[in-house]
Amino acid sequence: MRKGRLCVPMIVLCLLLAACGGEGGGSEAEELALVIRGEYLAMTGCTAHMEVTADYGQRVYTYGIDLTWQREGESTLTLTAPENVAGTTVRIQAGETWLDFDGVRVETGALADSGLTPVGAAHALLTCTREGFLAECTLETLDETRSLHVTSRDPEAGAGEGVETQLWFDAATHALLRGEISSDGFTVLQCELTDFQMMFAESPSPAP
Repeated sequence: MRKGRLCVPMIVLCLLLAACGGEGGGSEAEELALVIRGEYLAMTGCTAHMEVTADYGQRVYTYGIDLTWQREGESTLTLTAPENVAGTTVRIQAGETWLDFDGVRVETGALADSGLTPVGAAHALLTCTREGFLAECTLETLDETRSLHVTSRDPEAGAGEGVETQLWFDAATHALLRGEISSDGFTVLQCELTDFQMMFAESPSPAP
């Protein structure tokens, strides 16, 4: 999954991890979080299958999505569920807010004041993984897998205030396993990921 050495500004990563800690692993969790963030900053793309649940309070939607994310250029999401939209491909360009399904604009409404929508789940989770303020990080077991659990939120906010993101990574492979996004303590988005694969640029061949 990971190849080559990663060139990442380590002082920036250390600053981002300044608040990370607490019970469940201490410095080991902090060091692993530093390594994982470096890898996600360095990767050029990833693929995964996602099961996304969006909770609007009075109604809940569940989606199956095959993801191909590119750091630069076009990312695609192919819906596998529900049945009435299965096979539809969503193409996302950097900076776009709205998504077009075969030329027909479709959206289920924002889940939070930030404008988060279910089809934007992958972008939101990956952006948080790469750039979010890491408020807490602990080692724990998720479905019998040793995992790193990271909590990200505004550095000025307390637990349960504003938009908060929970991320779980496989401690061995560093694959993203699960993500949850809450707004003022209410979980609006849950995402289970499988078959997560990271991609990196090929290192140039050494000069003869």
